[in-house]
Amino acid sequence: MTEMNFLAKIGDKVITAEDLESAINSLEPLQKQQFDNEEGRKRILADMINQELFYLDAIENKFDQEENFIKEMELIKANMLKQYAVNKVLAEIKIEDDEKIKFFEENREQFVNPETASAKHILVDNEDLAKEIEEKINKKEISFEDAAVEYSNCPSNMNGGDLGNFGRGQMVPEFEEAVFSLPVGKVSSPVKTQFGYHLILVTNRTEESQCEYEDVKSEVENSLIFKKQNEAFIAKLEVLTDKYKDILVINKKDE
Repeated sequence: MTEMNFLAKIGDKVITAEDLESAINSLEPLQKQQFDNEEGRKRILADMINQELFYLDAIENKFDQEENFIKEMELIKANMLKQYAVNKVLAEIKIEDDEKIKFFEENREQFVNPETASAKHILVDNEDLAKEIEEKINKKEISFEDAAVEYSNCPSNMNGGDLGNFGRGQMVPEFEEAVFSLPVGKVSSPVKTQFGYHLILVTNRTEESQCEYEDVKSEVENSLIFKKQNEAFIAKLEVLTDKYKDILVINKKDE
């Protein structure tokens, strides 16, 4: 162990830089962001030292031999053993390539590329202004993109109103209905939503299409594993229920 890695020693316990980084990396993202700095590291290290001090005190006072501690450890052991037993059943699942292909062929409807669209829009507060802008665009007095920069209230205005590519369920219903029914390249009449009045220009639209197996192989595998693990869990549960028949379930309503 190098001196650079050595941060603290409490009894026989040594805390290294690697231990500190591991503790920080184990935090939730927002907590990690809070402590991933020099001051945060000092606070985490101090907490690690404090924990070791309490551990030394517990050993010295033989807390590990107290009845309550032993009972708690038995409960922890029982819960861990239950989960371990379940995981053993799930881990035994093996999947061959031919099973994956068969599952894909039998469940092709699960593996599709959704319908998507690319669109631009201009958002204004009133219908009269929307109609005025629509007329100017149709008369080619101004381009759709320039009109978006000049008139639109949406932050997309500086990109010419471009909203990028999106699928169904990502926009408010009235906007979505217009986007997925308008001809590509045609400017819509004003469409009212909770945000105001939109002029919409659909620049591209792709229809729903079937995925190729090679493109979704990992998704197929995950779906098949989940299915087989669920089946294995139920089957094992049936065996155990039959084996340990003396199960008493009390319905409190009947008491």
